[in-house]
Amino acid sequence: MIFEGFKSEVGEWLQGTGPDSDLVISSRVRLARNLANSPFTSVANEDQSRKVADRIGVALDRLGTGLPLQVHPLENRPVVERQVLVERHLVSHELATGDGPRLVGFDETESFSVMGNEEDHLRLQVMKSGNQLDQAWEQMCPLERALEEELQFAFHSKYGYLTACPTNVGTGLRASVMLHLPALVITGQIEQVTSAATKIHLAVRGLFGEGTEAQGDFFQISNQRTLGLTEEQILDNIASVLPRIIEYERKLREELLERRRERIEDRIGRAYGILSHAHVMTSKEALEHLSLVRLGVTMGLLDGVSMTQVNRMFLHSQPGHLQCLQGEPLSSDDRDRKRADLLRGILGDSAG
Repeated sequence: MIFEGFKSEVGEWLQGTGPDSDLVISSRVRLARNLANSPFTSVANEDQSRKVADRIGVALDRLGTGLPLQVHPLENRPVVERQVLVERHLVSHELATGDGPRLVGFDETESFSVMGNEEDHLRLQVMKSGNQLDQAWEQMCPLERALEEELQFAFHSKYGYLTACPTNVGTGLRASVMLHLPALVITGQIEQVTSAATKIHLAVRGLFGEGTEAQGDFFQISNQRTLGLTEEQILDNIASVLPRIIEYERKLREELLERRRERIEDRIGRAYGILSHAHVMTSKEALEHLSLVRLGVTMGLLDGVSMTQVNRMFLHSQPGHLQCLQGEPLSSDDRDRKRADLLRGILGDSAG
């Protein structure tokens, strides 16, 4: 079972050890690559997709001598296990729900992952805790070069790396940061930030990226353009706006403490109380309350709760993890009850 192979309860990217991790949950770089002289995934038949998956698997085995990887075929994996991988940001929703030969590989820290036969033949990803886009890119470069020595990538002298979606052509790079911005949401300023980001060709998405809405005051900001820019220019574009967002959020948090301390303490206390005592809890409700508890921990307004516990609750309360922890599929109602049990148990341990 994939779930039993994870080294820790949360991956390195969610441990809150990186710079600015009170606001920046994680930094991620992802490269899209396709194998030369092989049909794109969307038009390949099963035999062609199998050959691509086999070639990628062999290349990852060779890479594993320097970076031990767990490599798993996905086509016959239970739905719940694939959902766990999505929740841990190791695979995309598209890969988890797709058809045909597919695979995932990841290291023991869950910092590096590889998807085989997603929209493109190969998706390489490095995730780091906190504000570490440059460090993530530095780790990505030798990994990508090592795989390119094993696999010839589709490349055009004018257009760059060729991808299934035109928006990825060129560098094939998507760089993103996951941010927790509750003060911007509470004060109604989040629209200004998202509007400003859009004007400089940055996309603002929800917790699980493209096609998802923001929940629990968590947002992903990423580049929209890959063609006509170098990798460094893409990273610099995000780096130019990120410090201003961080500064704005911190300023608003200070203003909340100065001007609305009683009200913000009340909201945080109510969220903590509900999580500590509720017997039924939906995923959306849990994220909203955990967002406020996380805010309380980072602002020093909650005693006895650690960021490690908040991150554990954040991940383990999601549907796939809940069902894996229970060892069986659960109905929606049963998940809501088990989620409440889990949250009460973790917060009860902290209170004890």
